[in-house]
Amino acid sequence: MTILLRIVQAVAAIACLAMATTACTTTVPGAAVPAPTSSAANADVFAGLNACQVLDQLTAGEGFNPGENKSRRNECGATKPEFGTYGLALDPVQGLREFVENSEGVVETSVNGRNALQAPIPLGGCAIVIEVSSHARAMVQVSLSSNDDQQACVDAQAFAEKLEPLLPKVP
Repeated sequence: MTILLRIVQAVAAIACLAMATTACTTTVPGAAVPAPTSSAANADVFAGLNACQVLDQLTAGEGFNPGENKSRRNECGATKPEFGTYGLALDPVQGLREFVENSEGVVETSVNGRNALQAPIPLGGCAIVIEVSSHARAMVQVSLSSNDDQQACVDAQAFAEKLEPLLPKVP
């Protein structure tokens, strides 16, 4: 080992020792309190639920291609050739209120007794948003190749009714 390397190591050791001793010399009165853990409002109610797996489960045997997640979010779309596309998004952050604020033509509905909203999709189709909690929702979207938005809403309602029993029940 060269002398220069030993000097650098010694200086680094002294600096670390100085930082360690000065960092612990100040006392703060009071009792130590652990940092708060994430609250229930911030917890992902959909933890363990993968939108593509749920979508594939619900469309099994109906001729849909496997679901594809095209973003970092827990959302998925599956296409059935010459029929249309079904989509599912599990959003642990936004509730029904945010959907109303960002959508046009929203009407209230229910899905198996849960509060829900229905709205047209701007490029054609229908979306139904099911309340899971005040800060979480599941959204189904149906776009048909025939561009029949009325039928898309009928299909979205039926799809939402199949989905609802799989959603978490949050008090």
